[in-house]
Amino acid sequence: MSEPTAETNEKTARPLNRWGLGSLAVVQSVLLAVIVIALNYLAVHYYTRADLSRSADYTLSSSTRRYLASEALASRKTPVKWIMAFRRTSPFYERVRALAEEYARLSKGKIKLKIVDPLRNPERLQEVTAAYGLTLVRDMIIIDARSDESPVTRENSNKTRVLNPHVKLVVAEDMGMFATAEGKRKLIGFQGEDLLTARLVESIEGHPRKMALLADKSRIDADGGISPRKSLQDTLRFQNIELDEINLAGLADIPDDVAGIVLAAPKYDLTDAELAVLESYWNKPRAAMLVLIDAGVAPPKLRAFLRSYGITPHQDRVIAREKKSLVTSARGIFTKGVKFTRDLAGQTTEFGGASSSLDVREGSDDLLNRRIYPMGLVEVLPGFWGETKFGQGNEAFDEKEDHKPPLFLAACVTRGAESDDRFAADTSRLIVVSNTDFLDPKYQLAENLDFLASSVNWLVGREALAGIGPRSLGTYKLPLLDVQISFINRVNLFFLPACFVLIGAFVWSSRRV
Repeated sequence: MSEPTAETNEKTARPLNRWGLGSLAVVQSVLLAVIVIALNYLAVHYYTRADLSRSADYTLSSSTRRYLASEALASRKTPVKWIMAFRRTSPFYERVRALAEEYARLSKGKIKLKIVDPLRNPERLQEVTAAYGLTLVRDMIIIDARSDESPVTRENSNKTRVLNPHVKLVVAEDMGMFATAEGKRKLIGFQGEDLLTARLVESIEGHPRKMALLADKSRIDADGGISPRKSLQDTLRFQNIELDEINLAGLADIPDDVAGIVLAAPKYDLTDAELAVLESYWNKPRAAMLVLIDAGVAPPKLRAFLRSYGITPHQDRVIAREKKSLVTSARGIFTKGVKFTRDLAGQTTEFGGASSSLDVREGSDDLLNRRIYPMGLVEVLPGFWGETKFGQGNEAFDEKEDHKPPLFLAACVTRGAESDDRFAADTSRLIVVSNTDFLDPKYQLAENLDFLASSVNWLVGREALAGIGPRSLGTYKLPLLDVQISFINRVNLFFLPACFVLIGAFVWSSRRV
């Protein structure tokens, strides 16, 4: 049989369609361009910023963010102008620029930021200084919150030209925290957000709120450059609240321009006339009182006044026993359910020094009928009690004589219908803290100062600034031995360049083969 022959069918090659390939390439290029443009558009309008620094140094505090979203800015018809005139060589430039841009972003257009480099654009700097009447040019931010055509400067009572109350300056020098050591002035911290928020509030409000310290009844320590009195004053100042002194004795009524009164560490009791002035002020549609009591020292008439509104200061000392040792610094936890301390709710704190306990009658029917609502703010932690015989030795809890939990270190009272937006502005507010040592620099804690700032803002009706405040950033020194510094210099000057030279030689040699 003959073998079959294999027949091969050769296919003819199809002609190359150059027009089709060219059209497809054009369509692909157009689609790619559309995709790139669409991605860029979405990235510009829909994006998320992330602070990747270790301590979130560029993230604004909750109180600042809340204020930027408040009615104080949202209701403005004209935005607040920020002019940042900083040299790029300034050590604070990058940090301040990032903060200023974050303020402008979170304000949703209510803050307009312009950055001027004095060295690269001197003509623009001259225009700015001439417009604001500035003669000394320094690294600074100008905050202009004028909502009308009022002049930038005006004459004060001394016939001196001063800036408009709605125009504030934030100087770079004031943002730094300095200390003198060995005759040298060194930078130890940065408080840019504190100053920027404070000046923003000042520029919008124009004038600081005023709280009156009852000087003849308050015995808060004011000795030295750093004292509890100065700590209180500085805390209020950063909230745009000015602390003035008035004497309660001989006063017929609390002045109308006072947004609140402060009674700090009273040692002597009120007279009947003084108590009548205090009660008359409290019964006004809008009153605010901050009472700071020394441990175990509550004058009888003041104690009766506070007890009638649901807060009773005890004459005791909050202590605890831990492993047979006596703990005299009271520890507590911020309670939940109070708006102005919601950022602190659930966090523990410690009130250094001496603290007494407070009894708070929350939900009592007789108080509710009078529209009086007391609430505890800082509750004593389990294990602590109110010792009525502190200092006599062998302190131990006695159920018959001592005060057992629940006890409080701080409490507030609201008189009126605060939950009703129609009448919330006509409520009276009171805060009592059974410790004054927490203001002492030896015992200061950040959470307690945040609590104080939130409290005074709530008292004056500025709830938007309540919350955890800005954190001052510190500088850190990295200790290195001379041998370590020498090794780092050798690596940077010799080993790293030599490594790159070897890599380059290897690549060049491989390409020659």
